[in-house]
Amino acid sequence: MNQHVTLIGLGPMGQAMVRALLDGGHPVTVWNRTASRADDVVAHGAVRAATPADAVRASDLVILSLTDYQAMYDILGQVEDFGGKVIVNLSSDTPEKTREAAEWVEQRGARFLTGGVMVPAPMVGTEASYVYYSGPKDVYDAHEKTLRLIGETHYMGADPGLAQLFYQANLDVFLTALSAFLHGAALLGSAGVPAKEFAPWGAKVFQLAAHFLPQSAEQIDNDDHPGHLSTAKMMGATADHILETSEAAGIDLELPRAIKTHYDRAIAAGKGGDNWTRLIDGIRNPG
Repeated sequence: MNQHVTLIGLGPMGQAMVRALLDGGHPVTVWNRTASRADDVVAHGAVRAATPADAVRASDLVILSLTDYQAMYDILGQVEDFGGKVIVNLSSDTPEKTREAAEWVEQRGARFLTGGVMVPAPMVGTEASYVYYSGPKDVYDAHEKTLRLIGETHYMGADPGLAQLFYQANLDVFLTALSAFLHGAALLGSAGVPAKEFAPWGAKVFQLAAHFLPQSAEQIDNDDHPGHLSTAKMMGATADHILETSEAAGIDLELPRAIKTHYDRAIAAGKGGDNWTRLIDGIRNPG
């Protein structure tokens, strides 16, 4: 029989994970603070536990899909015996809180992996799904086959905070890009242009930005920022124009002002002739 798994936390992500595990042939026990949220997955074949302690006792592998790490303490703090279980926390929080949680779990006799699921609920368990993991390598290796049903697995290292850091860094790019699209849509909207007309052009810009990432990463890692094709001073002038245009349109200025600040720092530091990747200096050390 396939490995028995417990999953605690049945929001959209947790429910999607349960279905992926069940469809992969694993018996799954579930628990959620609002018990009715388990109804759909129980109908799909999961077993409902009466208490968190019952849920932990049911399986050697316990997966958490919660709002944050405080929720783990609130729920598992009620459990007296972790009995050598493996706790895999796929909730979002900061790397430092993740490291503290790893110590808390291990002090109670369990092993701990942290993870970051990089897709929304409808994509969990599909070929597009992928998950970062970090923590003890032997624990990851022992359960990788089961975890792979949630999404393609990527082991990032022994530090339990690393998976969380990768997760947050990716979402840093994602959330900023989405806000940039909304800002551009508002800018054009001030002239009556509908967002649906802007969307395909915005997608082209995202593709163009992706094209530059490998070379940009190499320049950052080598601390070599040749300004052959574009310079911080040239792109900083564009940042000025975006801010001025946004102000004239009467829309929010926080995002373009923040971006202009990055260019201003590089230029003030005498690096205006370098490539835009030189902005990394001021982002790393804003003082």
